[in-house]
Amino acid sequence: MTLRLVLASSRQPQEALPFRASRHVSSRLVGPGTIAALSLAQTITHFEALLIIAFAFGATVGLAILLLGRISGAHINPAITLAHTIARKTSLEMFVPYISFQVLGGLLGAFTVKLIFSQFGSPADLGTTKLAGGVSLPVGTLLEAVGTFVLAMSGFVASLRVHKKPGEAALIGSTLFVIILALGPLTNASLNPARSLGPALASGYLTNLYVYWLGPLAGGLIAGLAFRFVERSKLGQGSRTVCLC
Repeated sequence: MTLRLVLASSRQPQEALPFRASRHVSSRLVGPGTIAALSLAQTITHFEALLIIAFAFGATVGLAILLLGRISGAHINPAITLAHTIARKTSLEMFVPYISFQVLGGLLGAFTVKLIFSQFGSPADLGTTKLAGGVSLPVGTLLEAVGTFVLAMSGFVASLRVHKKPGEAALIGSTLFVIILALGPLTNASLNPARSLGPALASGYLTNLYVYWLGPLAGGLIAGLAFRFVERSKLGQGSRTVCLC
């Protein structure tokens, strides 16, 4: 399966504040839409297929960080946005616009894939996230929460310890790669409510969708609180403030 990703970015010097805010928000369309569009195969039966999927997702997120990191922080994920908002790294007033456009991006990506598949009359689940047999709803929710927590914390660590975007992209992308290898066979490793919602609505498969909202949002919330606590504890020691981008 060949996957092609075409992204473009532009820079405008000295934008007015309203335009800059709209650019921050509109950049949220790119990530979830691309992630949803990449979700073409969810029945993982071979380790080689899992490697390909994990690499595709990790590389896509890494590329999004390189292209959009200085525009919007490139967290392209409601759970990560929640984590950064709780940690006071994203303003509260941008929380709803960011998530709205992330969800819209996921929907656009999923329905684009549906349109493509419909041209060939090919039945497809459009990348819907499903729990593996034997994985209960509580366990699936917990796994999604843990995976999202690790992903969110990798972003915080990257912004604190890595001073260049390529390094941040490599760290976060490789973290996602490992998480998908670990959780992919169990929960499909969504870690992203917007990425799960789009394919679910496009395919009509809404079973257990709440697992992929509750789990990641809980993981993001805990990560934000944990990082905020750690940052506050280090503040008295002269630790520098972390910047997202």
